Amino acid sequence: MFFASDNGGPAAPEVIEAIARANEGTAMPYGTDPIMERVRDKIREVFEAPEAAVYLVATGTAANALALATLVQPWQTIYCHRHAHIEADECGAPEFYTGGSKLTLIDGADGKIPPAALRTAIAETGAVGVHGVQKGALSLTNATESGTVYSPAEVAALTAIARAEGVPVHMDGARFANALVRLGCTPAELTWKAGVDALSFGGTKNGLLGVEAVVLFDPDHAWEFELRRKRGGHLFSKHRFLSAQMEAYLADDLWLKLAAKANTAADRLAEGILKVPGASLMHPVEANAVFASWPRRGHRAAQAAGAKYYHWPFDQSLDGPDDEMISARLVCNWATTDAEIDEFIALIS
Repeated sequence: MFFASDNGGPAAPEVIEAIARANEGTAMPYGTDPIMERVRDKIREVFEAPEAAVYLVATGTAANALALATLVQPWQTIYCHRHAHIEADECGAPEFYTGGSKLTLIDGADGKIPPAALRTAIAETGAVGVHGVQKGALSLTNATESGTVYSPAEVAALTAIARAEGVPVHMDGARFANALVRLGCTPAELTWKAGVDALSFGGTKNGLLGVEAVVLFDPDHAWEFELRRKRGGHLFSKHRFLSAQMEAYLADDLWLKLAAKANTAADRLAEGILKVPGASLMHPVEANAVFASWPRRGHRAAQAAGAKYYHWPFDQSLDGPDDEMISARLVCNWATTDAEIDEFIALIS
């Protein structure tokens, strides 16, 4: 009963097999391997973006921070949701890799930035001239940190506001596959056709051993990104092992199949939780994460039986009245089984 994070799920067998195949013989290093050539072509095909620059790094933090660093100057700000991963979970990496760019935090329900709030935040930037930071970039998280998704229309509405002010747009797509399969749109419709300039295309949370792609829809940023990746220590020598993972991920739509499994598991989990008397959802379940609350007695029973998940917020105790509501975050991965979901629901009930 592991619901702590999709990061804790196993790598897909197809990915492990691809790494083993890549280990045969020799290959050129630093991203010049033949597998990477195929990966680059495949991502361009998937996103209908033949001119896109495509690079691989090992972590989502590196993907986000390096992508943002190519879009902003140190004296500029990055607009993001208050609970965006780049704000809450990356230890200042975006600020570090950009050379000091500020993050301007915007509040919004269910992890989403409201258009009016973004418009206000941009309008207020630079009001004191040289004494304040200047307009930089917009970063959207899809799926969001609240487990919800932006539709192409919602993305386009926000990017239109940003573009009108000369502000480029980055998308943190650590769970991009989960958002995409829920929406049923194309990768292009959710990114560059909706106004996104750079995408962190996640894989580690969705069955890869450890690799993320950075897709720059404006290839003018390519050389700067290459230099920043090298200078930042994220250019792998044995790059073929990153390439092999990504090639397996994209083959036969494996990435979409894995995400669909995780989303389906989250739906089953949410439905089960809502059958518990008094239980409720904190956010709509639109990807593979469930934010919910149920009585403390159920938390005690589940955790005593070994269930792994996080209280949300963290500072909630198992000590107290049995019927008091405690909220939590539970995340499913591609390998989450019906059996462990059903066992968990039985315990909290």
